Amino acid sequence: MQRNKEKKSMEKMGESNQCKRKLRVCVATCNRADYSKLAPIMSGIKSHPEDFELEVVVLGSHLIDDYGNTFRMIEQDDFDIGSKLHTIVRGEDEAAMVESVGLALVKLPDVIQRLKPDILVVHGDRFDALALATAAALMNIRILHLEGGEVSGTIDDSIRHAISKLAHYHACCTRMAEQHLIAMCEDHSRILLAGCPSYDKLLLSHHREDYMDIIKSWLDDKVQEGDYIVALQHPVTTNIQHSIKIYGLMLDALISFNKKTLILFPNIDAGSKEMVRVMRRKGIEQHPNFRAVKHIPFEQFIQLVSHAGCMIGNSSCGVREAGAFGTPVINLGTRQTGRETGENVLHVRDADTHNKIYHALELQFGKRYPCSKIYGDGNAVPRILKFLRSIDLDEPLQKTFCFPPVKDPISQDIDHILETQSALAVDLGGTNLRVAIVCMRGTIVKKYSQPNPKTFEARMELILKMCNDAMRDAVGLNCRILGVGVSTGGRVNPQDGVVLHSTKLIQEWSSVDLRTPISDALHLPVWVDNDGNCAALAERKFGHGKGVENFVTVITGTGIGGGIIHHNELVHGSTFCAAELGHIMVSLEGPECMCGSRGCIEAYASGMALQREAKKLHDEDLLKVEGMDMKLSEPITAAHLVSAAKMGNSKADAVLTKAATALGVGIINILHIVNPSQVILSGVLASYYQAPVQHVISQRALFSVQNIKVVTSDLEEPALLGAASMVLDYATRRIY
Repeated sequence: MQRNKEKKSMEKMGESNQCKRKLRVCVATCNRADYSKLAPIMSGIKSHPEDFELEVVVLGSHLIDDYGNTFRMIEQDDFDIGSKLHTIVRGEDEAAMVESVGLALVKLPDVIQRLKPDILVVHGDRFDALALATAAALMNIRILHLEGGEVSGTIDDSIRHAISKLAHYHACCTRMAEQHLIAMCEDHSRILLAGCPSYDKLLLSHHREDYMDIIKSWLDDKVQEGDYIVALQHPVTTNIQHSIKIYGLMLDALISFNKKTLILFPNIDAGSKEMVRVMRRKGIEQHPNFRAVKHIPFEQFIQLVSHAGCMIGNSSCGVREAGAFGTPVINLGTRQTGRETGENVLHVRDADTHNKIYHALELQFGKRYPCSKIYGDGNAVPRILKFLRSIDLDEPLQKTFCFPPVKDPISQDIDHILETQSALAVDLGGTNLRVAIVCMRGTIVKKYSQPNPKTFEARMELILKMCNDAMRDAVGLNCRILGVGVSTGGRVNPQDGVVLHSTKLIQEWSSVDLRTPISDALHLPVWVDNDGNCAALAERKFGHGKGVENFVTVITGTGIGGGIIHHNELVHGSTFCAAELGHIMVSLEGPECMCGSRGCIEAYASGMALQREAKKLHDEDLLKVEGMDMKLSEPITAAHLVSAAKMGNSKADAVLTKAATALGVGIINILHIVNPSQVILSGVLASYYQAPVQHVISQRALFSVQNIKVVTSDLEEPALLGAASMVLDYATRRIY
């Protein structure tokens, strides 16, 4: 029995050690472009030796002198290269690419047998990558494919999709790419929406202090930031002659445009040699305005692109990485047709004349666009490492496909979207500054609150700190942040993200651009609007306004505000002053309002107005009634007035009746002007005002609007939810 116990104990220890076995990951890189995406993953794997063993295989154009012998930069990054495979067959036509694939397939089996990886990481859509995926699949090695599901305009599409069908796992960059993989019947549970790994590095190193030194080292000492062009054009293998023609026209336009230009040699695809000949025939390498190079280290290339006046060509870098900096891009030809792009990209798909390209340069050069994070948020590598750790090597190796009749991937994907797509919501209140992570369902995943600083500088610093904290937490909470929504008091220009005039509750907060500093710091799109409008947006997406085409939200709190939804859209007005519902005048000689006028709804029905009347009654010893619990040290508030009225205080009841009547008359004016089908009362006083306001409407409104319902909001955080809805509604429109 003792021996049996010892045997079982040893078996359990063996099982435990087996569970803790390191995952042997082989990363194969073929060229300078895919290394920029793979290097951050390789660094992440290397930094976790307790979980992973890293093997690096280098092949393709990395090992060719004409393309810069870029394997050296891998060694400079302190990676041990396990195998170097010379797989490129020299040639200038399509046959050379086919022969290169064949040569790679001949050499790869020995390497794979020697390394015995648990999983092979393959990137993208190059013919070398197709050879890698084919060899691994036939040798029963699991494959993780990066950037599958994307669409472009060349043979790369076919290669990319072929690799996706061979791969067992997918780490894609965009929601649309994920949708494409699902449509290709890939198993949704094996698809990770990670973002582009290169964004992890480029967003961290974007603001380097030595960027001017880098620019001058690649161009010259006289060049200025934003006063040069980066050009990178590759052949299109499905129409080589046409792509060579476009290349020549681009060079002519750049010569005419007369700006310093850094031009990179094309990749190794068929047609690249002829493109180099065109460049040399035009004397580009000797031209004083041009610097032609074979390779630039990625960290330096980021700086050159981010500070360029323009980028031109057909490289995927233009439609992907450049968007993170807002760099203007001119995309020539069809090589990137179908790619998701930011507003910084100007397409010249039929680039058939010098004048057309020159005019595009005139339109784009020197502009600056909002930063775009379509392809990543800087957290791809942690997601990919977490995904790798979750791989069960005991599960069957054979791929299974999710065909629609068997399983409905679309409905499952909608659930996944609703669970993970999220927004950062910021509520700038008079007392507290609050930030929340809000998911598509309207659930507040996590909330942060701090006292609102008094100065502008301290307030902005705190906003950015809280947002950065929330973004870090979002990764662990499996929430993808799509953007930032800001709710603030006062008059707001939502088109520019500027607070025009603030309330007295928030001092030093007028003519303030909120969008730019937040967007620049977080690399996210930012929306800003008035808190009343945000409350209406919250109701439209999550509350009683859902599915209602026309309604009005009235906030009854410290002040009176609100928003108007007309034909499913928020009404802002010509000077962004629409829906200032608290300042509808209901009396010519009423009490003075904080806006400087008299007789406004806010002067009668707001929490501050009721507090004022409660203090008057208290000072005259007319507030407290028998049985009412009031401490001497307790400040008088509107709540005391409501409590006194409920306990039979006729004076307090008269004040509240007058306030409810004023609010009801103001709402009647709204009903007569915009004729909504519903009125939603929000805020701390909403439940008290609902019945009296409904009564006033039934007694005083025109017959056609007397039956319009007044309801109280069920939302606990309308400002935060409304701020989030600005982000989530935009994302929804883009996807569906």
